[in-house]
Amino acid sequence: MEKYTLIITEKPDAAKRIAMALDCNGNAGRNVIHGVPYYQAYRDSAIIVVPALGHMYTVASKEKNSNEYPVFDYRWVPRYMAEKGASKIRLWLAVIAKLSENADIFVDACDFDIEGSIIGYCLLKYACGNKEQTAKRMKYSTLTTEELQESYANMLPNLDFALVNAGLTRHEIDWVYGINLSRALTAAAKNSSGQYATISTGRVQGPTLKFLKDREKAINSFAPTPYWTIRARICIEGTVYPFEYEKTLQKKHEATAIVDGCRTKEGQIKKVSIVQFGQKPPFPFDMGALQSEAYRIFHYSPMRTSNIAQHLYIEALISYPRTNSQKLPPQIGYVQILRKLGKLPAYSKTATKLLSKSTVKPYEGVKSDPAHPAIYPTGNLPEKPLGIPERNVLDLIVRRFMSVFGEPATRQSTKVVVDIRCNNFIFSTTQTLQEGWIEFYKPYVDLKDRMAPSVVEGQEVEAKSVTCKESQTKPPPRYNPRTLLMKMEKEEIGTKATRAAIIQTLINRKYLNSSDCFSVSRLGFEVIDVLEKYCPSITLPKLTKQIEAEMNRIQEGIQTKEVVLQDAIETLRPAISELKTNQSVVGSKLSEALNKSREEQRTIGICPKCSDGKLVILRSRKTGKRFVGCSNYFKTKCNVTFPLPQVGTIKPLASQCKNCGSPEIYVLRNTRKPWHLCLNPNCPTKQTMDKAVASNT
Repeated sequence: MEKYTLIITEKPDAAKRIAMALDCNGNAGRNVIHGVPYYQAYRDSAIIVVPALGHMYTVASKEKNSNEYPVFDYRWVPRYMAEKGASKIRLWLAVIAKLSENADIFVDACDFDIEGSIIGYCLLKYACGNKEQTAKRMKYSTLTTEELQESYANMLPNLDFALVNAGLTRHEIDWVYGINLSRALTAAAKNSSGQYATISTGRVQGPTLKFLKDREKAINSFAPTPYWTIRARICIEGTVYPFEYEKTLQKKHEATAIVDGCRTKEGQIKKVSIVQFGQKPPFPFDMGALQSEAYRIFHYSPMRTSNIAQHLYIEALISYPRTNSQKLPPQIGYVQILRKLGKLPAYSKTATKLLSKSTVKPYEGVKSDPAHPAIYPTGNLPEKPLGIPERNVLDLIVRRFMSVFGEPATRQSTKVVVDIRCNNFIFSTTQTLQEGWIEFYKPYVDLKDRMAPSVVEGQEVEAKSVTCKESQTKPPPRYNPRTLLMKMEKEEIGTKATRAAIIQTLINRKYLNSSDCFSVSRLGFEVIDVLEKYCPSITLPKLTKQIEAEMNRIQEGIQTKEVVLQDAIETLRPAISELKTNQSVVGSKLSEALNKSREEQRTIGICPKCSDGKLVILRSRKTGKRFVGCSNYFKTKCNVTFPLPQVGTIKPLASQCKNCGSPEIYVLRNTRKPWHLCLNPNCPTKQTMDKAVASNT
């Protein structure tokens, strides 16, 4: 059989796109062995492109007992040997190994970042028979035909082993921390209650949960204090403007005295301050900024935005999204991309304006990434229709990209001070005089423009009214997905690829009561309290930041994997020992919290009929079907019931239907949007009943 070049990619969609780009006729052949697809292409010689399924190897204990800890002896194994439900990996690896037998050149074409580098390295080493040392590396930031051909023509002669070692170290440390801490907590709870429930934590998960717990404690312990604000409605040339007294007041009698002293219609413009300033464009998107902005505008969670961006990348519509960079190098071809965008009706006008400039140069931030530039659109048209979320995120990326080439906006701040009986009242506003970059980022610009009155100092004005209002100081706000992501970035814990997943894990573990405005559950409180008491270093950002810094040093080639691993393990040992010594106390606390958590997850609300009952999720003793009933139902003291769909996860909501007052729930379904459901089947808003709800006990 003819020898060929074997190219390994990260996902099937990427394999197809690379094969089509490299085939000299643009028509690579698709083959399937035992359900595993691969592509045959021909350029200067025969090429076979085979995809992975993401991470196909993982870290696992050398010991078979899955409950023992501490465990520090581990190895890299195929995922099917360590995870349930990963049996498909066995066949996939067998096909890759078979295809490698007749290859004479090996190429790693997985995503050029830490995760992609590990995926390619492991396949070349374990599935292809130690070909990692001789393999070449394709580096690209988009899946456009032109860039893939350029990447193949100018392959790196070998893998980036510093990047690989940094990635292997991160995975191994995270495994050692996660498996030991999670086993310690899980075993303690099981030994106490006799019931199994996974209680996990880890190197990044612990500090993130501590951020949330500290904020929750600050909110719960917050003591509001009263303060008074004074406002005046002042008429200037027929228009009434809201003015505020120059400071807030802590005592009511002071506020009352000022209001009493201003019982007059006469006022005078004391001072007018006008300042013009330039507001620079925003930076190009890195992953964190995109996730933050998508949450602000569309309310998409960081994890959802990450998944959408990955889909757009695979479709060759944007560059590689998991980047820290705020820079757009000239090599990406600014003008060419803008010309492509200009062919689309939605962007033709703005693209034409940018192309008419004498120089097209982006405004950039300081953050850089050695692997990839900032996120940018390729200018390609979608090959198939996009869903609304994909269209939204793509439009956001396009408009952000165009805005960074805009001129600074010219804005003007105006401050007007009115004197009423020697009391200063202030009106402040900002107006946009020249839009500059703002024009290109619409409708996503969040600027509060308000017209300023045209006045001169000494001008007489009329005070329509002067009133005071009592308010109270407010506690700090709870974290939401956007602000928590920003906090993790600020504290330098986690990576661009893992932060969203860490937040999602905290939600999945029921450590949080909500997936939006985060409040810590009782279980979450107990987990972090146990960690703070018995192994406080695990909960502090300092340790995680230190480990991240060491892994960066590995990537730079100035630190070794072995030293960093050994230091991390030695830091962990005393923490595990302390948890094991206090297993009984730890288990008792966690078991109690787990029982309370299970009860909260089943509780829907207060029974509308009996005084001492709660609406809870029950199962019929005859049919096994679930329904909502009073907690007194099986005691035959109350017969209140509501039907439930039999498919999907039920999530109670702390709200009542606005139409009938019945409790509401979310039904979370894997393949469909969450279902917001009023429990009352006779609710006036319901014209028809979903078939899934029709089944009742």
